[in-house]
Amino acid sequence: MNKYEVLKKYFGYDSFREGQEVLIDSILKGQDTLGIMPTGAGKSICYQIPALVMQGITIVISPLISLMKDQVGALNQAGIHAAYLNSSLTYNQYCLALSYARQGRYKIIYVAPERLTTDEFLSFALEADISMISIDEAHCVSQWGQDFRPSYLKVVEFIDQLARRPVVSAFTATATIEVQEDIIKILKLRNPQLLITGFDRKNLSYQVVKPNDKYEYVRNYVSTNLDKSGIIYCLTRKTVEEVSERLQREGVQVTRYHAGLSDNERIQNQDDFIYDTKPVMVATNAFGMGIDKSNVSYVIHYNMPKNIESYYQEAGRAGRDGEPAECILLFNGQDVIMNQFLIDQNRDNEALDYATQELVNRRDRQRLKQMTFYCTTTDCLREYVLQYFGEKGDPYCGNCSNCLTQFETMDITKPAKAIVTCVKECRERFGITVILDTVHGSKNAKIQQYRMDENSQFASITDTTVARLRQIINHLIHREYLVLSDSQYPVVMLGELAGEILEATEPIWMKIAAEEEKKPSKQAKKKVHSRVDISDELFELLRQIRTTIAKEEKVPPYLVFADKSLVDMCSVMPETKEEMLTVSGVGEVKYERYGERFLLAIKEYKSRER
Repeated sequence: MNKYEVLKKYFGYDSFREGQEVLIDSILKGQDTLGIMPTGAGKSICYQIPALVMQGITIVISPLISLMKDQVGALNQAGIHAAYLNSSLTYNQYCLALSYARQGRYKIIYVAPERLTTDEFLSFALEADISMISIDEAHCVSQWGQDFRPSYLKVVEFIDQLARRPVVSAFTATATIEVQEDIIKILKLRNPQLLITGFDRKNLSYQVVKPNDKYEYVRNYVSTNLDKSGIIYCLTRKTVEEVSERLQREGVQVTRYHAGLSDNERIQNQDDFIYDTKPVMVATNAFGMGIDKSNVSYVIHYNMPKNIESYYQEAGRAGRDGEPAECILLFNGQDVIMNQFLIDQNRDNEALDYATQELVNRRDRQRLKQMTFYCTTTDCLREYVLQYFGEKGDPYCGNCSNCLTQFETMDITKPAKAIVTCVKECRERFGITVILDTVHGSKNAKIQQYRMDENSQFASITDTTVARLRQIINHLIHREYLVLSDSQYPVVMLGELAGEILEATEPIWMKIAAEEEKKPSKQAKKKVHSRVDISDELFELLRQIRTTIAKEEKVPPYLVFADKSLVDMCSVMPETKEEMLTVSGVGEVKYERYGERFLLAIKEYKSRER
């Protein structure tokens, strides 16, 4: 079969999405390939289709058990023989899977990087006809990446031991320019085809909210969206427990996930979420990578993540079906302090020596600053994210909380000069809190101990609240008039543009939110996919059939058909096999398994409506 026949038969699509065909063709030509594609853009198809077209087997290196199980489950549902090899298998199960692999039963084998250089796997690999090595979540190989894993360095060691070097492909959703360069260098990709399809997910609405009561905000949001599935990310296990328990007492069908739970409970809770038994998941960032649940309508971050990469990846778990979805970040200043503490205590990578760990922590602190700027900027949030990943964005997207908020300008000339002068006079020795307390005229013990009450700017700005002063100093840092050091306890220093503040003869302006909000633009209102023109009754009927099949086969509903496929069925109203095969996501294998049941339901519905 050629690539188009594979796409239709196993995946049910008539055409490729943006970038997929370029990457597939590159691999089929035998060229090393690096694909940077956002979550939900269809990265897995880019290596799965070549794997099925090429003669040998494909080894997919993947970092998480849940990711492997999800991918292998989806492939088996589509009629493709695949397996995974990781620590979730007993030794006997592992040996049996390797035995089947030697017999050529599998076209695609998912492997954890730690397994690559074990004697058993290496013995198999040296004898096998490996046509491609594909590295998923490839940012894990880079110390610049937000999820650096020393075990990923075993990939190159493994490839070097093979008698014949196969095609090497790598994929990730989150890679700055530094990470892209690292991936190519560390994996030793040879003249790779590099394709970046863009980081913009137009169906996602980005919002930063600063509520007085975070839980009350979440409770109100969830209670008005009970028909939707969503994820609520919390920074600590304790917060996960508190939020999930309170929502449960409110009658919400909610479950939880964090590393402190037993393996069995984590698996059960994850299944409850995936199977829509409990459509709301409260979790730490331990949850989510590789969970291909297509109907997540919202992701709420109860606390600010520690970097843009993590936020982009976690928020990107919403709207994978292409439907409009909301990504809401609840922010307060305590989030910054808590993240700083977690970075300083980070010793997760035991394989790192002290110097390397300190380098990683320093980079993490720099990324935390950029994440904080995201939460405090008045510019377009979508553009901020795109610029972070090196992509040009429109300064007005019409679909983020900043673009939909009415701002007014405030003259900050006096407080800006006072803050910069204060930093200069104290010789850049103190953090934000000390600087703000000084210009505001606080008489606390620290100010007196540091003799900041002798600074010329002491009590120079008493008519502005500390909260507003904090906004101003964040604005000055974001605009690079001031900078924060990369030390464990950041101090405020003069930036290259500080002189412009001190010498300014014209007013210095800053945007602040006004009371009134703009109405969403036409662009923001426009939905990528809409159920307005289809029958809700038929859609629910098809959902019930899907749920029944999922329970019978013990698989997540979205592995039977995604919501997008059900919507398309409601629109097409197919009556024959040929018409059903025109529905997005319905291939020949899935039609043979499920198609007749859905056709019968549609036929009965249409007869009632006549």
